Amino acid sequence: MKKLSARRRHPLAALVVLLLALACTGGLYAAFAPASKAQADETAQSLAIDEGKKLYAVGCASCHGTGGQGTTDGPSLVGVGAAAVDFQVGTGRMPAQQPGAQVPKKKVIYSQAEIDQLAAYVASLGAGPAIPSEEKYGPEGADIAKGGELFRTNCAQCHNFTGKGGALTHGKYAPSLEGVDPKHIYEAMQTGPQNMPSFPDTTLSEQNKKDIIAYLDAVNSDDTVDPGGLSLGGLGPVSEGLFGWIFGLGACIAVAVWVAARTAKAKKS
Repeated sequence: MKKLSARRRHPLAALVVLLLALACTGGLYAAFAPASKAQADETAQSLAIDEGKKLYAVGCASCHGTGGQGTTDGPSLVGVGAAAVDFQVGTGRMPAQQPGAQVPKKKVIYSQAEIDQLAAYVASLGAGPAIPSEEKYGPEGADIAKGGELFRTNCAQCHNFTGKGGALTHGKYAPSLEGVDPKHIYEAMQTGPQNMPSFPDTTLSEQNKKDIIAYLDAVNSDDTVDPGGLSLGGLGPVSEGLFGWIFGLGACIAVAVWVAARTAKAKKS
């Protein structure tokens, strides 16, 4: 008896099976593969915001309001951005110990991780300046001479020529910039904390800010050549002339009185 020949498969059957296998494999991978980097970053940001909200409720809400809207004891934080939080909390100015003409720098009470969480939460309330990356305030590519020119034009009126600080009106003052973290100087120019005006990129570009920071580092670093003597605040000939007038002339008057007294005594004897 003649055997029946095997039924021939359609030539596209193998291709269909292969496509189905690939589809199943892709579906399984999508179901069980780790989350993408974008998803992981979004999750981490959400967690940071949640933790920052808890920290904010304990340390900030009493003055700035439960939603950052501000109160009579503190301004609104909507739109100030992460950079403002990093500066204020990172320098210890916030939380403030007590209200006054100006909040001074003090010991930092939060860790950097907690500061980042607070900054993430405040940034979620409204768009504002972000925390700068190191390449924005680092010394690479900075023009120190140009930075000195920009600093003397825009900053020396309050901070004096070398950033030593100075007095302002009504109990306010411009703090010394010596030893301040370059990141915080950049953030201060971005956000304009307290009595300081802000210098956005439309006023001072990123390169301008980098140049100013490099200048301050150059004039206040340990490597700077110091001719010696009293710096007198680095104010230049005005303070030096006042010093010479008061102490120099005072010394001359004291010597003249001493000589006159000795002469009169000699004549009497």
